[in-house]
Order: sequence, then C-alpha cells, then structure tokens
Amino acid sequence: MNWLNKLERKFGRFAIHNLTMYLIGGYVIGYGIKMFVPDLQYMLTLEPGMILQGQVWRLVSWVLIAPSGSIFTLVIMAMLYYSLGTALERAWGAFRYNVYIFSGILFTVIGAFVLYLITGGMVGLGGAFSTYYINMSIFLAFAVSYPNMELLLYFILPIKMKWMAYVYGAIILYSLVRGNIATRIVIIASLLNFVVFFLSSRNMKPYTPKEKKRKADFKKQSHPHMTYPNGARHRCAVCGRTELDDPTLEFRFCSKCKGNYEYCQDHLFTHQHVQ
Repeated sequence: MNWLNKLERKFGRFAIHNLTMYLIGGYVIGYGIKMFVPDLQYMLTLEPGMILQGQVWRLVSWVLIAPSGSIFTLVIMAMLYYSLGTALERAWGAFRYNVYIFSGILFTVIGAFVLYLITGGMVGLGGAFSTYYINMSIFLAFAVSYPNMELLLYFILPIKMKWMAYVYGAIILYSLVRGNIATRIVIIASLLNFVVFFLSSRNMKPYTPKEKKRKADFKKQSHPHMTYPNGARHRCAVCGRTELDDPTLEFRFCSKCKGNYEYCQDHLFTHQHVQ
C-alpha cells in the first residue's frame, strides 16, 4: 500500500491520537441518551432516507449509539477495547489506526446507502447499523497482530487471541450464510476495512510486535552511520541522492550486501552487491 505511505507522509501530522478514548467517550454519551432521553436515539440512527431529506448529522451521530447491554457490560467493553485499540495505535502509529477506524465508519455509511437502494428506499433499517462490527474489526485486527497474547475469558479462563478470533470468525460466517440481505450488507460493510488492511495485502506485517522490535534494534545499531549532511537520514549508496533531493524517493537496505548499504528505488534491484 504505497498510497498509504504517501498519505502518512503528507497528512500524518493531522492524525487523532488516542482515538479509542474518543470512541468510548461517544459510547458514554450514547448510553446517557439511552438512559435519560431514549426518544432521542431515533434521531441518531443511520437512516439514508432521512439524510437525503437534510438530516446530515446522521452520517456521524450513529457512532454515538452504544452497543446494547447493561452499564456493567458497557464498562467491561470500554476497558477491553480501550486496551486493544491503544495497543494497535502504538504498534501501527496514530495515522494508520485512524485510517483503519474511519474507513470502517465510511464503509458502513456506504453500506447503509447500498441497502437503502436495494430495498427501494425502505425507511427504518438504520437501527441495523451500529458500531458492533466496528468494535469487532478492532478485535480481529488485534488478534492478527498479537495472535498468541492471552486474554482472561470471564476473568478466569486464559485463552489465546487467535482462538477467540477463529470463534468470532465462525460466528460471522454463520451470520453471513443464514442472515438476510440487510444482515449481510451490515457485516460486509462494517468489516470491509479489516479485509482491505489484512486480506488484500501484507501491509500490516511490518507492524507486528516482533517486526517492530527488530526494526527498533536495527535502527539503534545503525543510527550513528545514518546521519548525512543537512540533516538527511537516507542516502543512496549508488547515486548519492537523499530524501532532501527528492521527497518522493523511497529507500531500502539490501539484505545481500555486507554492511548497512541503503539504496533508492531506482538502484535497489540494479546495484552490484557489496561482499
């Protein structure tokens, strides 16, 4: 996903840090509305028909609707997803985590309009779209990134994240097979961000904990040798160009060369290996 790398270089500074906390804060507000002003919930749902009539706030307000359950369930859910989301943000970086979450929200909105068109403009389907599967995408992303991490099920039974992911995956597949068209669109739209990030590419592989540690160790060892004039951090061993000469250049180290030799994209595969 070179496009994501380019976006991060240009817009990474605008990323919202600690995004999970804002999501949980929205759930708290939504739960308060459910408890004290329940009728207001119907003004928050993702109803394409109402949006087309001018109620544009529904494009965002549906995120405030907290998952169903008691206050105890909400607290447990908030604690769990805060820890999962924070860990993902630390591993991926704030920008990529922002793209992951907001793309899930965007795909859900698109899915709602697709369902609206398929049903011929039926009103009342907005309640089917919630943040449940957005939360599920966070859990699945964490399970892929940290498959062997253990979670205490019901605060008692230790179970690895990958096994829980398999169970949830089976439940999702069952719902896709047995559900109606609305259920299928809701699931596919809400989890499409997970498909894009993990199944369509290997983009997240460099952001696993093991790979992050390896890169950090390498950076620490090679840092004294990677400082160039005018503050450049990368320089091609063949042409001598740095990121200051051309900001669009991409640099990589060659695993076949002995030593820390870095090459630009034009010479990475054409240089003569240093032995």
